[in-house]
Amino acid sequence: MAARRPPKKSLSLGRRIMVAITSGLSVLVLAALLAGVWGLWVYNGAGPATKNGEQTTVVLRRGAGLTEIASSLEQAGAIRSGSVFAAAAQITGASRRLKAGEYEFPSGASIGQVLDKIASGRVVRHFVTIPEGITSAMAVDILNANPVLVGEVPVPAEGALLPETYDVHRGEERAAVLQRMIDARDKLLADLWAKRRQDIPVKTPEEAVTLASIVEKETALASERPRIAAVFSNRLRAGIRLESDPTIIYGLTQGRPLGHGLRRSELDRPNPYSTYQIPGLPPTPIANPGRASIAAVLDPPNSDELYFVADGSGGHVFASTYEQHLRNVARWREVEANRGAAEAAGTPATPAEPAPSTAVN
Repeated sequence: MAARRPPKKSLSLGRRIMVAITSGLSVLVLAALLAGVWGLWVYNGAGPATKNGEQTTVVLRRGAGLTEIASSLEQAGAIRSGSVFAAAAQITGASRRLKAGEYEFPSGASIGQVLDKIASGRVVRHFVTIPEGITSAMAVDILNANPVLVGEVPVPAEGALLPETYDVHRGEERAAVLQRMIDARDKLLADLWAKRRQDIPVKTPEEAVTLASIVEKETALASERPRIAAVFSNRLRAGIRLESDPTIIYGLTQGRPLGHGLRRSELDRPNPYSTYQIPGLPPTPIANPGRASIAAVLDPPNSDELYFVADGSGGHVFASTYEQHLRNVARWREVEANRGAAEAAGTPATPAEPAPSTAVN
């Protein structure tokens, strides 16, 4: 007779529940691990290729929330999933540090790279350059022509700006950029005025800017600015009129190009800016001088020179006496005559200087 097997013991209800819970937890843990691996892969993995060119440009407006930012990035093709981006921003804590502005993302940038760039505020940089010696109206023209800036801006006082290259961002107000230029000039002027020579003939910072604007317009050579500043300072001390051609031109055109050499009729025309007609300085600056010209006026070198005239090569020749100056003028007129004869004969002339230089008489 065969032996009987003992009956299987059935699991108690409690144990069955524990087994079910353990199995469920295992599944959840496995699902969580898989989700984490997938999330890391999506976060660090290559993103979409750019639609055109090598960069995808996205402008995130000031005040935009996380949902709008994620949607803008997805619509532009910078990321594949706005919801994944939003989740990543919240999990990493970057959602509190996202910054508005214009961004460029390379082809295939991961969500992590996109998120890091926006949280760090690495926006596209644009620049506005205000050349030395241009008028305030011309500076406003440059601002108005810049397509990344917005808003209207008034023309500030002549000489109120510091000519330099300024970093701007898309959507920035033109008025804010202009104010930065004004603040930069005010700070520079205050710093240099505090270190000025005590025997200079200008009595106020604004007078210094006026004289510096004349120095700026008289030469394109940085090396000549201190020497020209010294000439004008010497003439002011001696009560000699400055006799600077750029002051006449400013009175005629407000600093716009004259288009021709000064004519006798323009020299003789009543002009409140003509330093051939008025003693001392003109009523306002005639341009926005750069830092080198302002520095030269506030700390000119010691000199007894009272005259200068173009030398025909882009620079000037200086003189301490009127007789020496007349000889220099005669040489300049000879250069002009030879250049004119060469041009009339069709022979290449020697290079002309960038602009007619003033012969101080």
